[in-house]
Amino acid sequence: MKPAAFDYVVPRTVPEAVAALGDAGRKAQVLAGGQSLILEMHLQRIRPELVVDINRIAGLDRLSVEGDTLRVGALVRHSVFESAQSAPGPLGALFARAVVNIAHPPIRSRGTMVGSFAWAHPASEWCAIGTALDADIEVHGLEGKRVVAARDYFHGPYRTARRPQELITAVRFPLLGDDTGVGFIEHRRTHFCFAQVAVAAALTVRDGVIGEARIGLVNCADRPLRAGAAERALIGVEVGPPVDGHRLPDGHPFAHAGRIAATQDAAPLAEPFADVEYKRHAIAVLVGRTLCQAANDQRSRLAQPKGDHK
Repeated sequence: MKPAAFDYVVPRTVPEAVAALGDAGRKAQVLAGGQSLILEMHLQRIRPELVVDINRIAGLDRLSVEGDTLRVGALVRHSVFESAQSAPGPLGALFARAVVNIAHPPIRSRGTMVGSFAWAHPASEWCAIGTALDADIEVHGLEGKRVVAARDYFHGPYRTARRPQELITAVRFPLLGDDTGVGFIEHRRTHFCFAQVAVAAALTVRDGVIGEARIGLVNCADRPLRAGAAERALIGVEVGPPVDGHRLPDGHPFAHAGRIAATQDAAPLAEPFADVEYKRHAIAVLVGRTLCQAANDQRSRLAQPKGDHK
């Protein structure tokens, strides 16, 4: 590692970390997992004057259920979510399906979910899930704590509502009921590439009819998106018999929702090996497949004995 010179502090409490971040207005960066930050410092694309290492702050590694919410502390590593038991019910299953797409085991053992929210890369799986599920971000600054809804948090690539002198201490996700099925599918060129397109879905089905749909889009704009138009098209739709997502008929409601997501919700940007037309096609296909996965997951949950849902 060959970064530009910087100062380094290791606070022991959140107030100490916030005070360090606000110290004399210097350019500061927070170090938690460091899996993105250290590379950028090595390449000197980021040149902080101060690095605030929060790894010694007690309690930030806590993962806890508080009422109907899962609170993920700032030092909870990606690898924790490889087990579907990390969160109750469908939420844990959704996390487990998504996390295996994040880099590789050494990165997952050090990187953090909250760090992904702080970094705000458009291809972040966690950020799209947080947006789809209406997560809340807890931010601490010199004036105290505030909570920012995910829908208001992301402003663009690497740009968020967090101020430079603030520290994200946790992200809170609403738990999902057992009448909800989840799905996550990602498409990328190689295992070690960022997602060209990925989709997270949660379908709440009652008496065979979709009562609520949540669709999160990864790398389909300059920030994570919730596919609102596609979601509205699904409300009140009968799920029908199981369908293979790889052989989804053009007239199926899930295929229709995919086309809406690709044309009305998404605003994809061209990148190497994936122009806008290609990405819109991928969005349509993956939304349809992910919705099939979520519907099948919901069926399997209903078929399990009560209290045995995973």
